[in-house]
Amino acid sequence: MLFTVVLKENKAFQRCYRKGRFTANGYVCAYFFPNRMPVNRLGITVSKKNGNAVQRNRIKRIVRAAYRLNEDKLPIGYDIVFVGRNDIAEKSSADIEKFICTKLVKEMNSPEKKDPRKKNGRGQNNRIQKQNQIKE
Repeated sequence: MLFTVVLKENKAFQRCYRKGRFTANGYVCAYFFPNRMPVNRLGITVSKKNGNAVQRNRIKRIVRAAYRLNEDKLPIGYDIVFVGRNDIAEKSSADIEKFICTKLVKEMNSPEKKDPRKKNGRGQNNRIQKQNQIKE
């Protein structure tokens, strides 16, 4: 992998889950978050619900191979975490390549959409402040 290193720290995974954007289909979900580095960092997780260790490692190899083939199409400077869902064991590398080429690349290159739940960039803090003002 030319522009990619392995993502290992739990803190980086949690940052992708909580602050990052995501795209998904029935068998795989991808979270991504800018990392301000000249490389991408790749993490792959598969739940124990997806079978024994042999099957989980096979799923990780398939996702890694699909990513490697499409690495040049992705923008550089992101932490990317792939999460295998329940039906991923029956899928091939070509199915995951299709997901990366169509949905993931498109979503990563699109501008970030504003979250309708956040008003003035303050989110729920705005509502809590209004409730406190009413009580006073």
